Amino acid sequence: MTEEPIVWIVDDDEAVCDSLQLLLKTVGLNARTFPDGKSFLDQFDDSNPGCVVVDLRMPGMSGLELQDALHQKQSLLPVIFITGHGTVDSAVHAMRAGAIDFLQKPFNDDELLETIQRVVGQDRDSRQSLGEREKIVERYATLTNREREVMALVVEGSANKVIAFDLDVSERTVEIHRSRVMKKMEAASLPHLVRMALSL
Repeated sequence: MTEEPIVWIVDDDEAVCDSLQLLLKTVGLNARTFPDGKSFLDQFDDSNPGCVVVDLRMPGMSGLELQDALHQKQSLLPVIFITGHGTVDSAVHAMRAGAIDFLQKPFNDDELLETIQRVVGQDRDSRQSLGEREKIVERYATLTNREREVMALVVEGSANKVIAFDLDVSERTVEIHRSRVMKKMEAASLPHLVRMALSL
């Protein structure tokens, strides 16, 4: 994944937005700021890795409502809440809905940076894994039914002779199918093929 991470900051306090944007710039992270949930939802794009840092209480749409709206859009972006008015109930609701962290204002800059960098890294890794799995599924779809049968038996550790007996074909036919499976799945080795099979 080559896309640059974006940290989306949603807070009605302009000073908080500006200071967070400057703070993130010091560690080379691109940040975009929004004064409310609606303007953010109108412009956000979760095709890049990153995260959303959102104030819990804002005029109009609250942070929790924004989180719900992201879920409705099936967004992958992880959410970090910041608030000066945090309550236990709000924190529990946010975390149950999938929030990554819940930080009280005034927060420690180092703690916030560490959290954001960790979350952005996790988001990037999960997107790479998802992308790899999609490619594996696409490759698997190109296999014939017989090639899938051979692949399943190869992954189980069966020898060509055993596979030939089980499928009632010649050992040479198994070798041909096995070779085609390795080529179509772009497997560099048997362990590589096993890992791909497990991801399916």
